[in-house]
Amino acid sequence: MTILNNAADVLRLFAAGHTDLTVSEVTTQLSIPKANASRLLKAMRDAGMLETVGNTRRHRPGRLMLDVAAALKHASGLIRRASEVVAEVSARYGHTGYVSLREGREVTGIADFPGTNTLRVMGAVGRRLKAEESATGRSLLARLADEEVAELYAGHDGLAHLLRRLAVIREQGFAYSSQEATPGVDAIAIAVANPTTAEAVSLCIVYPHAVVENADRDDMLAALAKGAARIAAELGDTGFTYPLAPEKGFIA
Repeated sequence: MTILNNAADVLRLFAAGHTDLTVSEVTTQLSIPKANASRLLKAMRDAGMLETVGNTRRHRPGRLMLDVAAALKHASGLIRRASEVVAEVSARYGHTGYVSLREGREVTGIADFPGTNTLRVMGAVGRRLKAEESATGRSLLARLADEEVAELYAGHDGLAHLLRRLAVIREQGFAYSSQEATPGVDAIAIAVANPTTAEAVSLCIVYPHAVVENADRDDMLAALAKGAARIAAELGDTGFTYPLAPEKGFIA
């Protein structure tokens, strides 16, 4: 199991934000001997899990990982539906969209749909964010009861503040982030779930803070909400809250 665990650790490095890696970087990041790192990356290349970048010694995820990601999206009815909605909204407004999953205190993008506007936010599938510090993460955390959140964030200094923010999200039905996870970038996110499989995903649109007017932002939220509501109806998600008009402003 050691080689599988080590291979998983290498893949987690990509999830943590590395776009490509060398043997030396894996050696440093995982604190393993360089010879072991070299053999590990070779085994992962041979298995199709990694590939080299051109003629360099840098490695990136291989075709096998892309195939696995595609299989996950198609195997999950929720992820497939969410991807269709986000793709539609992204194409309509020209801003990048994400579908994300939460694991513990982190949220990870599993599908992205690049925007078409000249000024747009670039996609970053696999990037891990702190759930409490992102719109996608908070939209998913808001689906938990306060007791579950308190257990998950036991000892966290910002627990009380987080619980207040989640209460607003439950009331509004959406989460908002302004230049929080990334400077100059805003995000709106709505979470929906499949009660049969206990899966929950966040549907998110990200856009440059400086170029989107409030009216356009509200239009995007309405479009995202309409699609999410359709998913909730199809899957029987009784915990879904249709987003309210942001009369008090975006404070979630």
